[in-house]
Amino acid sequence: MAENSPKHLDFTLASVSLLTSSSSIAAASSPPSSPSSAVFYADSGVAELRFHHVSKPNSSLLIDLCNAQLFKLSAVESICVSEQGSENKEGSYAKGVTIRFRNEEESTAFHCAFEQWKKEATKGSLLPNGILSSSKCKFDDKTEASSAKMYFHYYGQLLHQQNMMQDYVRTGTYYAAVMENRVDFNGKVVVDVGAGSGILSLFAAQAGAKHVYAVEASEMADYARKLIAGNPALAERITVIKGKVEEVELPEKADVLISEPMGTLLVNERMLESYIIARDRFLVPMGKMFPGVGRIHMAPFSDEHLFVEIASKALFWQQQNYFGVDLSSLHGSAFDGYFTQPVVDAFDPRLLVAPAISHVIDFSSTKEEQLYEIDIPLKFTAAVGLRVHGLACWFDVLFDGSSVQRWLTTAPGAPTTHWYQLRCVLAQPIYVMAGQEITGRLQMVAHNNQSYTIYLTLSAKMWGVGAEQGGILQTSTGKMELKEPYYRMSQPQIQPQAYATTQDQQPQQLIQQQDMNIQALDIEGTELLRQELENADVHIR
Repeated sequence: MAENSPKHLDFTLASVSLLTSSSSIAAASSPPSSPSSAVFYADSGVAELRFHHVSKPNSSLLIDLCNAQLFKLSAVESICVSEQGSENKEGSYAKGVTIRFRNEEESTAFHCAFEQWKKEATKGSLLPNGILSSSKCKFDDKTEASSAKMYFHYYGQLLHQQNMMQDYVRTGTYYAAVMENRVDFNGKVVVDVGAGSGILSLFAAQAGAKHVYAVEASEMADYARKLIAGNPALAERITVIKGKVEEVELPEKADVLISEPMGTLLVNERMLESYIIARDRFLVPMGKMFPGVGRIHMAPFSDEHLFVEIASKALFWQQQNYFGVDLSSLHGSAFDGYFTQPVVDAFDPRLLVAPAISHVIDFSSTKEEQLYEIDIPLKFTAAVGLRVHGLACWFDVLFDGSSVQRWLTTAPGAPTTHWYQLRCVLAQPIYVMAGQEITGRLQMVAHNNQSYTIYLTLSAKMWGVGAEQGGILQTSTGKMELKEPYYRMSQPQIQPQAYATTQDQQPQQLIQQQDMNIQALDIEGTELLRQELENADVHIR
């Protein structure tokens, strides 16, 4: 502590009670209305928080401020948790006490004092789950501050939560996965990672969870508390904790983690890393994760109209008399720039040129660092002869319950979700023949704006007579920014009747069912683009 800091600071409380049975304090066995006290105490540079029962001053509970977190449950009630010291490794994961204040003013004063004393106590200290500074956690270290601010602002708004909740494929699959596997939740401790509105926490409580800790870092935590309080039959078994999973402390380990950490192409927003960190920090050995496995599916596609649509956007920069200014020197840069945007939409699966391949991420065993760079080799065999314009991608996740396995898929042709599908379009298409091998690589490199840079390479190998000599006939490469996609969901989409399937079917099965006989276009792609450019009106009216 600083030299000018007080040696102790006392607070009178309405009551204090333990959340766990691993320690004992007189206040825990006293009526809830019994008065108690809290004392911030510093001795020889060690800062502690001591809870006393007024009638039994010799009995107290010590909290090490370096390892403690304080969360407000209501205007006059808070929860304080601290990891157990090395002298008490057995039993529960942490000490936890519920504190009730006499009024809101005393609650505010206590929280301010807690932050000040903790700030002094943690300077240069070793905190739980790694070395942390008093101002930054692991999330902060790898995330641009402006990106994090926008991210939490976005998810702190009810309209965006509504958008996700109204994705009934998403929400309904989560509900079914939980309720069909009540055996995994009944009587269990559950942690909801990135709880948002708290809807998944409520599902877990409906399934009989003993207690649910809903961890949410955005302002949505306040709405979650309100929503949960509006369901009193479930609310008593749910605690909302406002903070990042990388830095909060919980009073006990979890039997089950539940989360919706998926972004576009599964990994966008990098919340999967937080999900894995929560696994390492909170989940008991062999605990359940809902979902537990994710798969990224990829297949080459051909879509002349999409290619022309993107290429035509750069026509603006071909103008040679834009208010007396020649813009054409930037046309090439603009053309390349439009192809750095992955396309997010729902496309007709008959546009796929070959059956999909998959990259599996096992959430129960994958290390956080393995998500920093994802490198996927590509190898396909073309089913038809045409121009390949890029790589189509989608994902699914598995809820591997003890009773029922359920998949949530975003595959083309399956019921549409708010994730849609994603296509990486190459500025230079490649020509293939039926039976020709397509190879390449999809590399995704994480960056501190909570997303990935995508590097795509596709090559068409020599086919037919002389193919045994090997060699690459043509190669096309592209660099895309996953954080800056082209949202094309408003475009009309073909919904083939042949894709009337159940959501439990696997994407690979869906693709194999498709009629891969894509009809040849009446106009060659290059001719189509040439006509589009010639017919475009680029003059100022």
